[in-house]
Amino acid sequence: MSDENTKSLIFSVKNLRKSFGPVEVLHGIDLTLRGGEVHAILGENGAGKSTLVKILSGFEALTQGELHISDGSGSSQRLTLWNNAIAEQAGVVLIHQEFNLAEQLTVAENIFLGNEINGRFFLDKKTMRIKAQEYLDVLRSDIDPDAAVDQLPVSAKQMVEIAKAQAKNARVLVLDEPTAVLTQQESQVLFELIDRFRQDGVAIVFISHKLDEIKQIADVITVLRDGELVGSYSAADLSKDDMARLMVGRELSSLFPEIPKVPDASKVVLRVSDLLLQGSSEPSSFELRKGEVLGFSGLVGSGRTALIETVLGLRNSAKGNTGRVELRGERVNFKQLSVARSKGVAYLTKDRKGSGLLLEKGLVFNFSLFSLHKISRLLIDTKQEDVAFKKAVETFDIRMKDKSIVAGNLSGGNQQKLLLAKILEAEPSVIIIDEPTRGIDIGTKSQIYHFIAELVASGHSLILISSDITEVIGLSHRVAVMYHSQISGVLEGDGIEEHEIMRYATGLKNKPSHHDQLGSGTSNA
Repeated sequence: MSDENTKSLIFSVKNLRKSFGPVEVLHGIDLTLRGGEVHAILGENGAGKSTLVKILSGFEALTQGELHISDGSGSSQRLTLWNNAIAEQAGVVLIHQEFNLAEQLTVAENIFLGNEINGRFFLDKKTMRIKAQEYLDVLRSDIDPDAAVDQLPVSAKQMVEIAKAQAKNARVLVLDEPTAVLTQQESQVLFELIDRFRQDGVAIVFISHKLDEIKQIADVITVLRDGELVGSYSAADLSKDDMARLMVGRELSSLFPEIPKVPDASKVVLRVSDLLLQGSSEPSSFELRKGEVLGFSGLVGSGRTALIETVLGLRNSAKGNTGRVELRGERVNFKQLSVARSKGVAYLTKDRKGSGLLLEKGLVFNFSLFSLHKISRLLIDTKQEDVAFKKAVETFDIRMKDKSIVAGNLSGGNQQKLLLAKILEAEPSVIIIDEPTRGIDIGTKSQIYHFIAELVASGHSLILISSDITEVIGLSHRVAVMYHSQISGVLEGDGIEEHEIMRYATGLKNKPSHHDQLGSGTSNA
């Protein structure tokens, strides 16, 4: 296909405006999508990215403006009627940030849902299964086409969504945070597929908060800020620093704040000894000191979350093994989170939508839920509750239209800040944060990193679990690396660097001695 054809105009938006009730959230956006181009859309949480792509794909109606689509012959027509069914017929396909799968159906049935292949009298399930396998093979995925979707892990569900897009012969493919739940290897497979789509003349819209990804694959970058169009740029002309500056409207001179050092005399506040996880042949041990950030790194599935949730009683350890958990020198048995909370230990889950917040409930309700013991005896003291919530909104810069909205209507970054405020209102001394910035824009990331630095400075102790190696390196005093459900190494000082972490994460380095696992915890990152 010639370059002239692959760069032809496919879809355009002129002066697009969108309002929810009296509140306008998109203010006169212009956008041009061309075949054979990856068009990245950047912006902080709440900038309007997801609303824009939902309009492009027919899931939301525009309030004002024009949509134009080419007919394939070089001319274009203005769209007067536009919804998701019409959009998909025209080849505009959205891969949602939130999965749009029928959980009770098989993988193959999901891939062809709404796009079924008919036989003479019934659906041709055999052909659909064969083609589903072909799409999965392109993704180098070992997912069984006959597997029920509700039995799949999150990353596999994302691969099914991507396979669905292959089956729909997209002219415009819209990807909203597609790599948020994928491993690095799975992300690279996706980028190879995107390149194939690009070569076939498909226009690709790509939303991600990972600036490395944008730099790697984008041809054009459009930046939104607070519903306004900042501009569209050639990706080759923007550095990652330029992107960050355009998104937030200011310089991010230091993404990672200085983390205070752990005093030499700092005492151990949490010690875990000889805890054997299910599926592991060796137990793990670690300790956390007062004023320390202990990072946990490792590949997806390495057991980082499983280890911490076993310590907290949310999972069972290997049969016949309970290990030993000590909090400030006293042996404890956290049978549930309320027991941990009562002893000053709080856990911020990585699944803010599934188990962190009640999305259909209000902001104040969510904020108070973990610390009701502070504001109630028989009845809730609503005045005290409102004062505490107002203070948290100011402290954590939680941005909202008004406090009467439900938590599900906040942007991802503001949901994360609400979750952090909710946990800290219980006044814990030990805080465990799993994936603190997943799916969050760079401006909000910087805010959360500074919150963490302030917590350390005030004497809190933190365990930080993250798939972002840069994040772990930038915030941690020591890093425990997981491999096959056990700690394979504990790094500190100059040893905390990406290649060394990956050597332990992939099993290239041997497990240290029991004493080395415990470590001294006195070095700063």
